Amino acid sequence: MTDTSSALYDRAAADREGFWAEQANRLHWHRPFTRVLDWDDAPFAEWFADGKLNVAYNCVDRHVLDGHGERVAIHWEGEPGDSRDLTYAELLAEVSRAANTFTGLGLTAGDRVAIYMPMVPEAIVAMLACARLGLVHSVVFAGFSASALRQRVDDAGARLVITTDGQWRRGSAAPLKPAVDEALAEGDSTVEHVIVVRRTGIDTPMVSGRDLWWHETVSLASPEHEAQPFDAEHPLFILYTSGTTGKPKGILHTSGGYLTQAAYTHNVVFDHRPGQDVYWCTADIGWVTGHSYIVYGPLANGATEVVYEDTPTSPTNTATGRSSKSTASPSITRRRRWSAPS
Repeated sequence: MTDTSSALYDRAAADREGFWAEQANRLHWHRPFTRVLDWDDAPFAEWFADGKLNVAYNCVDRHVLDGHGERVAIHWEGEPGDSRDLTYAELLAEVSRAANTFTGLGLTAGDRVAIYMPMVPEAIVAMLACARLGLVHSVVFAGFSASALRQRVDDAGARLVITTDGQWRRGSAAPLKPAVDEALAEGDSTVEHVIVVRRTGIDTPMVSGRDLWWHETVSLASPEHEAQPFDAEHPLFILYTSGTTGKPKGILHTSGGYLTQAAYTHNVVFDHRPGQDVYWCTADIGWVTGHSYIVYGPLANGATEVVYEDTPTSPTNTATGRSSKSTASPSITRRRRWSAPS
């Protein structure tokens, strides 16, 4: 970036709406906005309210159309040592397959989807497929209990849950799908289907008529899907507070304003250089840091990023050796400091 931090602050202070219009115009708008900030219903603000865009198109399609389809979007490192690269073209195909599958299950714009998964590529694919269809995703941290999952499913009114058979933690495979079964067994639920990614190979009971394997549905779907635009104020996701001080509170984020902010801050804070940097955020997608700086911010900017399956509580040659820029949540930073040799 050529602008210093103080210059950016000065520009924003001098013309707030002009500044954010400039940042928003870094995105692709299917229908350009003419209004930046609308305070007519104060204290509720609307950003770019008369514009239309598709969040997934901005994170994937446009990079492919701009000739960057062969650029690696995600370099994923599994906890047992396996790895996988997804180029932007491959990511587009995967997101399209998931979008076609969700549509085939009868989901339509505005429906809610709960994503209860560890840090695997399919979790990011699921988030982007929801964004592509105007579905509202609610990502639930995979370390939360069945009762915590049920609270969030009920509050959001989720029609679909996406999970894995299990997850790897510190060299061992632990079951995850049973927590979904336990959560949904607690009385009537809005959930109609559960899609399960086979990650660990743990024996996983499936409920007939409700449960579906990812590899038997999403992986076999068509890789062609045309993204449709949505209003800038269309809901993108609900993310819940941890609930440590009371009932979890769902925070609703809308599309245009959120993506503008996530893309802008990722770009300037990390001095991102597309095609040159390899970026790594050590957070989990279950938290807002992961939403903004693993999924939406980096991918909107065409970044190449490392995604690591486990919690990096000590440095690893695999992940740290491949990144030129990284960020971490405070809790991860504290744990890494404590685990360092004295």
